[in-house]
Amino acid sequence: MSQGGALRSGSKSELLDCSVPFHTEHEMSDMSIECCVLDGAAIVQMVRPNCSSTFGDYKNKVFLPYIYSLLKTARRVDVIFDVYRHDSLKMQTRQKRGTGVRTRVTANTKIPSNWHEFLRVDDNKTELFHFLANTLDGELTKLCGPDKSVVMTVDDSVTVSGSPVSRLTDIQPCNHEEADTRILLHCLHAATCGNRRLCIRTVDTDVVVLAISAFLLLEVCELWIHFGVGKHVKLLPIHGICAGLEPKMCAVLPVFHAVTGCDTVSFLYGKGKKSAWSAWKSFPQLTETLVNLCNVTGDIDASLLSVLEHFIVLLYDRTSDCTSLDLARKQLFTKKGRSLENLPPTSDAFNLHIKRVIYQSVHCWSHCLEKCMPLHDPAKWGWCQTDNTWMPVWMTLRQVAVTCRELVHCSCKKACTSRCTCVKASLPCTSLCQCDGECAKS
Repeated sequence: MSQGGALRSGSKSELLDCSVPFHTEHEMSDMSIECCVLDGAAIVQMVRPNCSSTFGDYKNKVFLPYIYSLLKTARRVDVIFDVYRHDSLKMQTRQKRGTGVRTRVTANTKIPSNWHEFLRVDDNKTELFHFLANTLDGELTKLCGPDKSVVMTVDDSVTVSGSPVSRLTDIQPCNHEEADTRILLHCLHAATCGNRRLCIRTVDTDVVVLAISAFLLLEVCELWIHFGVGKHVKLLPIHGICAGLEPKMCAVLPVFHAVTGCDTVSFLYGKGKKSAWSAWKSFPQLTETLVNLCNVTGDIDASLLSVLEHFIVLLYDRTSDCTSLDLARKQLFTKKGRSLENLPPTSDAFNLHIKRVIYQSVHCWSHCLEKCMPLHDPAKWGWCQTDNTWMPVWMTLRQVAVTCRELVHCSCKKACTSRCTCVKASLPCTSLCQCDGECAKS
């Protein structure tokens, strides 16, 4: 993939380390939270069956008690489950996590010995989510009081236990596939129902990014994110983070997050979120470009691509005066000895990369506060479908391996001698050589 540049999978959690303040877990009890919004899939991963023998035991002795414990301080808990579609762009990502055995979920079914393997099967999770969403109203009222509510999603609708919740038509039917976006929709609904201090429980960086972007629109006093597991748990004050960032930076953070890599958009090889964040701070022109990118509906304007390419060039070489990725690749390869793997992507590959960025951040994430997202064809935004699976289109140019048998260049600074690589290969020097092809002209 040398011609496409180094677009790879990577880690997105580094973004949280970019000057983001956080609090320790023990401070959770000191906060006056009115509504907790939970990432259901994450909760199921964290709240394990332990000694439960059947799914009925797990629901009544483990899962529901966890929900009830949150209602001791909050008056409402929302549990948001993913919807697993077979034509999803994330299908390939899920398949990489491994496979498990299909198990029917009923109250009397014995729980498989390997909980994580069971959760690798989408149909298993879907059936489990439906099973857990059928809560017991009487039990909830008895344990938590008459003014407590639990809202759980079931595919495109919701179920409510305990005290009635108003304006349910604002959150159902909902066509969101990912819990990431639907969590923010439920935060907005909770806010319109009078809750001013919210807390999200998740392990997904995407939710943090979306929360920062949407915070001002929620019109709440405080929004906390209880993030991570085990020793890595943090309490992120989204209201505090937004106060320390420019409003425009908050608004376009999802676009920046997608440009530098997320679940459906490739990462830049060897360039993490920290270095990208540092480059953004030293290149303020990027902010306005990301704002304009949010309004793209068709072909991407050349002026926007030029600024974006310049940003990527600076990410790979802060001293470069190149504004084109193709020129920067040539300079880094011929003048600075960079290997092909450590070069930025080509302009052709980057154009397709930005199309996938727009699809994810503009066509999906930017509609997180709407119950029905507009649907767009991924094939027009850097994807192609093969055997019912969506795959990224990495480039439109032919690969170097197909067009060239080998890339030969020399490091001669003056006249080429018999030791010159090009001379040995009986080839003329080219612009790839250190001599810039001048020896071939003489």
